Amino acid sequence: MPGVYLIKAQSGRILYAGKASSLRKRASSYFQRPPTKKIQALLKRAADIEYIQTSSPAQALLLENSLIKEYRPYYNAALKDDKSYPYVEISLKEDYPYLSIVRGKREKEARYFGPYTNVKLLKTAIKALRRIFPFRSCKRFPRKPCLYFHLKLCPGMCVKKVAKGVYRENLRHLGLFLEGRHKELISELSKRMYQAANLELFEKAAFLRDRINSLTEMIAQTKAPKHEELILALKKVLKLPRAPYRIEAFDISEIGGAGSSGSMVTFLGGWPDKKHYRKFRIKTVQGIDDYAMIRELLRRRYGRRARKISPPLPDLALIDGGKGHLFSAQKELKKLGLAKLPVIALAKRLETIYSPSGEAINLAEDSKLLQLLQRIRDEAHRFAVTYHRKLRQKGLRKSSLDEVPGVGLKRKQELLRHFRSVKEIKKASIEDLLKVKGIDRRTAQRIFCYFRPFCHSRESGNP
Repeated sequence: MPGVYLIKAQSGRILYAGKASSLRKRASSYFQRPPTKKIQALLKRAADIEYIQTSSPAQALLLENSLIKEYRPYYNAALKDDKSYPYVEISLKEDYPYLSIVRGKREKEARYFGPYTNVKLLKTAIKALRRIFPFRSCKRFPRKPCLYFHLKLCPGMCVKKVAKGVYRENLRHLGLFLEGRHKELISELSKRMYQAANLELFEKAAFLRDRINSLTEMIAQTKAPKHEELILALKKVLKLPRAPYRIEAFDISEIGGAGSSGSMVTFLGGWPDKKHYRKFRIKTVQGIDDYAMIRELLRRRYGRRARKISPPLPDLALIDGGKGHLFSAQKELKKLGLAKLPVIALAKRLETIYSPSGEAINLAEDSKLLQLLQRIRDEAHRFAVTYHRKLRQKGLRKSSLDEVPGVGLKRKQELLRHFRSVKEIKKASIEDLLKVKGIDRRTAQRIFCYFRPFCHSRESGNP
């Protein structure tokens, strides 16, 4: 997958940030060929490599640039190897400034953004931005409108009148995005949208709304540094061997009358990866035994046979439960030969985190780390409850209660809700049955006698 990799010193300082269309190939290339003297110097100081996965190579390019600006890694300057990196240039000496990608010498009357390390990916990123902020890219006006005008990627000031102020404002907004001033940009556009709506300029308001939506979607993908910081902080707080980029969370759901089930959700870089969600119908555990159910889930997810066809092992497993759940999970992982796979538990009552060592960690309620783990745990619970309902409805559709005269779907639901299982309904007395909403004495007698072969119910009186 594409993304950005960070080579770090023992202290945690970022020495070098680089982007890649394939993180695995790019990171491994440092160790598969004779390195230059400068790369040798970098690797001599390197203690760790972290990475941030992105949705596209172009997104990796934008993220790499923002990380370099934020952390200013020493070797991003030292490893240039005399190459001239490209910049985005907006020429300001004309009434309608044009945007271009340049190298080398800079003009005084121009704004520059960068540098970027890959001109091909830079062009891809600019192409995506151009759909939101159309701009002029020709240095001389053509005699007839070019393809960009017909594709609505250029306002076409060569063939129609375009207000200079409006055009320059559009480029200013583009500059705010490239500088990473996203909140300021969205706030300004939102204010203008509401002003247009109040003046009943609905077409303009709709245009601004669509622009805000497009920007918001794009900005959401560039927030990886924030998640990167959280993930690195989790590594430190939980004392993990590596950053928990891939987290898998497990939850158990007990279903009266329909057995029990479990769920597993996957998060990559702090975001849900729904294609790797899994649901389990508990097969080997009778009755209510959370510890045994957790062991079954882990065995079915991480067993040798399952690992051959399953996604890669996670960097961290999260169990919904307390210290007992944690130790039970660790015991099962040890049996599977995965004792080194980090697992933690998050208890609901006090939101206590139990680290792989069994240490109880209590973070503040407003802690971003706690909120991230809660979001993952709650997603596992939501997914489990959804499956729970499906199985429950399936159990309701097929039940021995269906054969009892006078017991329809609503009464069946109330009976199972009250007694939790058909087994308990069989044990119930008539007086117990009468406590259920919607069950009268006649129906109670029918239910009571249905499960007792030598009992004869009469339409009136006692059985």
